[in-house]
Amino acid sequence: MLTKVRYSTREMVHWTRWETLGFFVFSGIVVLLYDTFGLTFLNVPWTPVALIGTAVAFMVGFQNNAAYGRIWEARKIWGGIVNTSRTWGMKTKDMVTNEHAQLPLPEAELKEIRRVLVYRHIAWLTALRHAMRQTKKWEAFEHHRTNREWSKIIHIPEKIFSLEDDLFHYLEADEWEYILSKKNKAAATLYLQSKHIRELKEKGLIWEFAFLELENILEELFTLQGKSERIKNFPYPRQYATLSHLFVWIFLILFPFGIVPEFAKISSHLSDSFSWSWCFTWLAIPFCTLVSWVFHTMQRIGTVGENPFEGSANDVPISTISRGIEIDLRQLLDEDHALIPKQLP
Repeated sequence: MLTKVRYSTREMVHWTRWETLGFFVFSGIVVLLYDTFGLTFLNVPWTPVALIGTAVAFMVGFQNNAAYGRIWEARKIWGGIVNTSRTWGMKTKDMVTNEHAQLPLPEAELKEIRRVLVYRHIAWLTALRHAMRQTKKWEAFEHHRTNREWSKIIHIPEKIFSLEDDLFHYLEADEWEYILSKKNKAAATLYLQSKHIRELKEKGLIWEFAFLELENILEELFTLQGKSERIKNFPYPRQYATLSHLFVWIFLILFPFGIVPEFAKISSHLSDSFSWSWCFTWLAIPFCTLVSWVFHTMQRIGTVGENPFEGSANDVPISTISRGIEIDLRQLLDEDHALIPKQLP
């Protein structure tokens, strides 16, 4: 656990290295002008700076709580998708039988029907995760240099492979063309599922009660899809995000002008006791850098957490979750392990 904490801290510092350098240089310039060049008028009373800092802390805390709430809700939704997907695989395997069939089919054909139902479900997962990765105009994660670095490191599959290529592995050609012709491709996939199980019910390959059970699962999948789309399509209120960003930077700019005079006062009080007291003012540089780093990093964490499907290092790993579901379902079909894809790194 300690190793993980150290690794996380190191990566966090690396993620914010350019801003940290900027804070260090800015506070150094303020100290240089105040202490070396004697521009002592460059000061802001500490009381208003402290009040602004308190207000900013509350606002950043509110933003982080709201962002975490969106991430946690998205994770619960996709946890529900995992459970419902396993239920779908289990019930299609056990409910597609010749027990009530008008014209019984060979077991090989029944197995193929089950495979089509399971593969179409994997296609639904594929269409949904691609839809969740589409860039919205309010998503600004990729605008930042270090965020783009993270995107390259974690290799987001939806940004490497197209939806057309991914769907081609799970659908027949006519279904592939039909789904790609629709705007909401995930919903179109569930429509095909409903149509297919109705046809199976009419042939007696699915008992009427089993048909209702499978329809209930499709209804639950529609519900989970709608919840996921709600988070994706409704952003964190921009007035809060914009004001938080603005107020943080106002505080970061004013902070050195308020804290450097305070360090200078301490330096003057120590001048009678210590010969090196003159350098105490310069200790404001690392202090300003540290405090500025804390406020700015918390604000950035809240910003990247606003959109849990955007592809940041801390969002919901929908690609990994989808691949895990695919592996479970294809193992349920007793496929050759060599043909089942491995989990994403």
